[in-house]
Amino acid sequence: MKTIRFLYFAAVLLVWAQSAWAGPPFQTDDPEPIDYQNYEFYTFASSDGTPLETDTAGPAVEFNWGALPNVHLHVILPLASALPSDGPRTHGIGDIESGIKYRFVQESKYVPMIGTFVMIELPSGSYDRGLGVGRTWFKVPLWAQKSFGPWTTYGGGGKTVLSGPVQGLNNYWFAGWLVQRDFGKKWTLGTEVFHHGPEGEAAPQTGATTMVDFGGYYKFHGDESYQLLFAYGHTVAGQTENYAYLGLYWTWGKKDPNKTTRNDPPSMRSPDFAGQF
Repeated sequence: MKTIRFLYFAAVLLVWAQSAWAGPPFQTDDPEPIDYQNYEFYTFASSDGTPLETDTAGPAVEFNWGALPNVHLHVILPLASALPSDGPRTHGIGDIESGIKYRFVQESKYVPMIGTFVMIELPSGSYDRGLGVGRTWFKVPLWAQKSFGPWTTYGGGGKTVLSGPVQGLNNYWFAGWLVQRDFGKKWTLGTEVFHHGPEGEAAPQTGATTMVDFGGYYKFHGDESYQLLFAYGHTVAGQTENYAYLGLYWTWGKKDPNKTTRNDPPSMRSPDFAGQF
């Protein structure tokens, strides 16, 4: 228990961006790392817009590596654009995201899976041109997940924290919850509610927002190896904001012959892996 408390406290010391990265294609993430000795690659574009400005990422690439059991390492390399409603548009390299996802409670029949996903955002994008924060910033949430047959639900929240003061930018809280369902072997569809606090006067997200997003995955071969990811969302309360994501996903690596996935019938699934997609 002391170890878990220390890990979460350390994590909370570590979250901010004009576009907050999360569990593709949704803004809410899950606590499940990829399998040990497995890999994931995404190529994608995303957009987050308010009446003041639309910020985009893309083309961008994401890479995840199952470095240890219950742990995966993460990096995103984006090109970014800032498209203000009144002012010059800018394009260039955005802030580089690195992270570690760690699951410390396995899912069982009555207990949800629990983990964290510590993000460290490196100030590679230009703050003066609206393409980055100008400082290293950190994002650490706590996520939980539970599966019931073809249904999976997960969510949680955390806080973004700047490594030092930046004029016009705030630390802020965020939270989200998602429900998704498998439809056969090729489709998984879901909807989420996501909320974030005001990010600051220098960001387009000057006010708090609660959004409802809809999206999912299309599995080209009826398995996890190659997928299309998509999502779109809009504000239901607070400052007007739109969110969109479109990407392609590949996964490969060493497979456990005893492991089941969500493509198997519910009676064949192990509860420890029921949330895998």
